[in-house]
Amino acid sequence: MDSSTTSRIHRITVLISGSGSNLQALIDAAGTERLPNAKITFVLSSRSNAYGLTRASTQNPPIPTSICALKTFLNRNPGATRENYDAEVARRVLDSKPDLVVLAGWMHILSPQFLEILNGTTEPPPAPALPPPDLSSLPTQTEPLLSQSNLDTATSTPSHALRFPIPCINLHPALPGAFDGADAIGRAFTAFQEGTIEKTGVMVHRVVAEVDRGEPLIVREIPMKQGETKEELETKIHQVSRSI
Repeated sequence: MDSSTTSRIHRITVLISGSGSNLQALIDAAGTERLPNAKITFVLSSRSNAYGLTRASTQNPPIPTSICALKTFLNRNPGATRENYDAEVARRVLDSKPDLVVLAGWMHILSPQFLEILNGTTEPPPAPALPPPDLSSLPTQTEPLLSQSNLDTATSTPSHALRFPIPCINLHPALPGAFDGADAIGRAFTAFQEGTIEKTGVMVHRVVAEVDRGEPLIVREIPMKQGETKEELETKIHQVSRSI
């Protein structure tokens, strides 16, 4: 590997829907031994009141952010489908010129349309499919969001060419093949109470069309204990998630 490849800063786009605790872990790790030659360069949220947006915008320098909410998209684009929404999400991701996309608490299941655009096999839709949000409608956003024109300027790096396929990974709070989809922690807790499992875990996996079925890249097993509450299990899993 030549020196220009090893020294190049790899751009990471993060998709969130909530508090952004895993986003914060990525921000803290970027540029350190844990995540060398990497920088979080764009954060996209599916919710306008996601605290992760504040985490990103209050960094020094601020990390560019944008919002693409499913309900808003469908309301503003009559006749649009869920696949159209996923294509718009992919378009915004491509605009950020990422080397890697990380789903860190993104609460939507992405359709094959999204992956096909990231793989370079399908063209993204024309811009803008969704106008920038009205900043006055974002009561929990303490820092101003970039306008779409400023976002394009902040995330545009002409010398940084996209390289397809763009890898996309997800953090899922379960062991491979155990509890795919939503409420993985709750279902694992119930299974332990019923005596069908003794451990759960966390994995980082490649995103594919089948939910949480992509190739596991990192797996951490987490033992479960009698008398442990669901909240205690959640705390333990989140601590492991942030340490990966």
